[in-house]
Amino acid sequence: MIPYGTQWITEDEISAVLDVLRNGFLTQGPNIKAFEDEIAAYVGAKYCVTFCNATAALQSAVKVLEIPKNMEGITSPNTFVASSNCLAYNDLHPIFADIDSESYNITADSIKQNLSSKTKVLIPVHFAGQPCEMEGIFDLASQKNLHVIEDAAHAIGSKYRDGTPVGNCKYSSMTIFSFHPVKTLTSGEGGAVTTNSEDLYKKLLMMRSHGITKDPAILEENPGPWYYEQHELGYNFRITDLQCALGRVQLSRLDCFKSRRQSIVKTYNKAFKNIKLLTTPKNLFGSDNCLHLYTVQIQFEELGMSRKSFMEKLMANGIGSQVLYIPVHTQPWYKKNYGYKWGDYPNAENYYSKALSLPLFPKMTDHDVNKVILIVKEIFKCKNKL
Repeated sequence: MIPYGTQWITEDEISAVLDVLRNGFLTQGPNIKAFEDEIAAYVGAKYCVTFCNATAALQSAVKVLEIPKNMEGITSPNTFVASSNCLAYNDLHPIFADIDSESYNITADSIKQNLSSKTKVLIPVHFAGQPCEMEGIFDLASQKNLHVIEDAAHAIGSKYRDGTPVGNCKYSSMTIFSFHPVKTLTSGEGGAVTTNSEDLYKKLLMMRSHGITKDPAILEENPGPWYYEQHELGYNFRITDLQCALGRVQLSRLDCFKSRRQSIVKTYNKAFKNIKLLTTPKNLFGSDNCLHLYTVQIQFEELGMSRKSFMEKLMANGIGSQVLYIPVHTQPWYKKNYGYKWGDYPNAENYYSKALSLPLFPKMTDHDVNKVILIVKEIFKCKNKL
C-alpha cells in the first residue's frame, strides 16, 4: 500500500529518542530549546517556541496578540479547520477570503473584499507548501494596521519568491509550522511559532505553560528559586523532549526531504502534463517550493467517473489518495454559528470539487512513483480520456 503521505523514520531518530529515555529529561529538558534554536536558525527568525501541536501554536499565537473580543480575522476556506478555529477559540469572528484559482491561496485582493472596521488579524495559509504572495498581503496589513500570522503548517522548507525561507517573519508577526507525521518533517505530533518580536516570544513561552513565569524581571516577588507566578490564563501546550529529539533529527534531514519531494513532483508533472482532464499544481511567483501535498485537479464529470470511484480504483491497486480540503465554511459548525453556506466562496468550492491528493513523501521509491503514474494513466485510458 502506498499512502498519500507518511513519515520517514531511521535508526538516527530512534537512537535520539532512546537517548532521551535513558538520560532523565522526558519533558522540559534541553532538547526543547535546542530544537527551537535550530528551527529559528533554519528559517532565519530570531525566536521560536514549540508546542504540543500546530493547533495549540495557532491558538496561542492569536491569543498573545490580545485582540478584543468580537473582532474579526480573515483566513482561507481551503485549509484544515484549525486555521479558523484559532480565531473562534479567542472569541473572534472567522471571516474567509476566496482563493486564487491557480495558487489555491488567498491573496491581497481577495482579502480586501472582506475587510471591515472589525478586521484585526490576517491568517494566510501556504496551502500544500505553495507560499502565498506575502509581499502584497504584508503591504495591505501595514496600510490597515493589521497583524499577520502565517499558517505555514505545509510549508517548512519552502521559500518566498525573494528566495528567503518561509518562517523568517519578514512579512508577519508570527509563522506557524506543523510536525504531524504526514507533514514534511515530524516530531510525532508538534508545532512551532517563529517570530522576530521579543515581546511576543516571551508571551508565547508563558502561554504554552499555564501563563506561568519564573523570569526575575517581571516577578512581583522573588523569595527564592522555587518561586513562580501566573501572569496570564495560559494553557498546558508543552511539547516533550522525546518529540523534540525526534524533530531535531528530522530537521537535519529537511534539505534531503525537500530534494526528494521536488524530484517526485517534477516526475509527476512531466508524466501528467498531457492529460487534458488533469491539472498539475503550479509553481507560482518563482518560489522554491517544498510541497507537502501533490494535489491535482481532475475534471471528474468530463471523465465520466466520480471522485469516489477514482479513489476506489487507486485503492484497488494499492495506492492511497486523499481530498484536501473540504471548504471550512461548509462545515456544519460554521454554518450553524456564523451563517455560512455553499456558494459563499465559489473558487474554493470549485477547487474542492476537482481536488485529489496523490502520494507524495520522500520515502517513496522510484518504483512507487512510477506505479502511481501508471495506474492514474490507466484509469484515464480506460475512459478513453488519455
